Amino acid sequence: MVTGYDIQATHESHASPVPRQRGKLLFMLMALLLLSAALIVLGLGVGSNGWESLLSMWQQSLSMQIVWDIRLPRTLGAWAAGALLGLSGAVAQGLFRNPLADPYLLGSASGASLGVATALVAFGGSPFATAWVVRMGLTGAAFCGAVLAVFLTLLLARGVQHTLRLLLAGVIVGVVLGALGSLVTMMRPDIVQAMQAFMLGSTGYVGWSSCGLMLLVCLICLVISLALSQVLDGLSLGEATATSLGLPLPQMRMALVFIIALSAGTAVAQTGLIVFVGLAAPHLVRSMLKTTHAGLIALSSLAGGVLLSAADILSRWMIAPQELPVGVVTAILGGAYLLRLMHKQRRMEGH
Repeated sequence: MVTGYDIQATHESHASPVPRQRGKLLFMLMALLLLSAALIVLGLGVGSNGWESLLSMWQQSLSMQIVWDIRLPRTLGAWAAGALLGLSGAVAQGLFRNPLADPYLLGSASGASLGVATALVAFGGSPFATAWVVRMGLTGAAFCGAVLAVFLTLLLARGVQHTLRLLLAGVIVGVVLGALGSLVTMMRPDIVQAMQAFMLGSTGYVGWSSCGLMLLVCLICLVISLALSQVLDGLSLGEATATSLGLPLPQMRMALVFIIALSAGTAVAQTGLIVFVGLAAPHLVRSMLKTTHAGLIALSSLAGGVLLSAADILSRWMIAPQELPVGVVTAILGGAYLLRLMHKQRRMEGH
């Protein structure tokens, strides 16, 4: 059965490299890079007192130390986490041939939540009020939980040969691990507040080490996913067509699943569960430009960084000196965008 997404993906995979289309691609690339730089600079001036001029802060050594040690790594970390989620979302939507696929579809979010809940019980405290070693332990637990969830999904699906089976296995693993995480939280009421902070997402605890790790993983995942982008182009035409092109689908599918798990797991481990960024970023790019998956992945990564950077700035500025959880802001913005998209599609169907 041919779906609207199949037709759109077919058009994308046959996108002619005419100068006009290349020019539009380069324009979007430069625009997203400039917007990313502008948001990073803007984020340096937003703190607990709202907006502060960088020029006035430049004269004060204490203020500049706050900018360098706290605001800069947080702002860069927010961009890197958004870029990881945007990249992972673009790869997931291409792999599953489903525009509603998101980075957490293989159960990584539920696995990370269970890992954090288990670690909190083991450590017996909050991740935001304990020592650095405990904080690193929780980060490692979240990443290991996410990777374990993806491994269980692959085990339940008996590999990556069947996309639908893999999708259903991810849903099952996500539901079961989510239920186990909720059970652990219910049995230990003292970790409820810490789990809420993780579930709502926060960039407030991203330091230079976390920022550097996310940027490195983002670069690695971007290079590998761009190298495998032709596989996604082939899959968009159907598995039979991709096989006829001589593509080793099982091995390449496994590599794509690895990219989704690594990028989403790294972002979740450092910032908690941040929703809608991985879903909305590819949609935004696809609504403005028809391109191959190579262009879609690169632009979705930049768009994800822009979305999460903007959400992070809003979460710090809206009710300063208090902060909104950044996951709440992305959920509101993402929900509004999807409602607009649904309304636009309904109007098109009406005509």
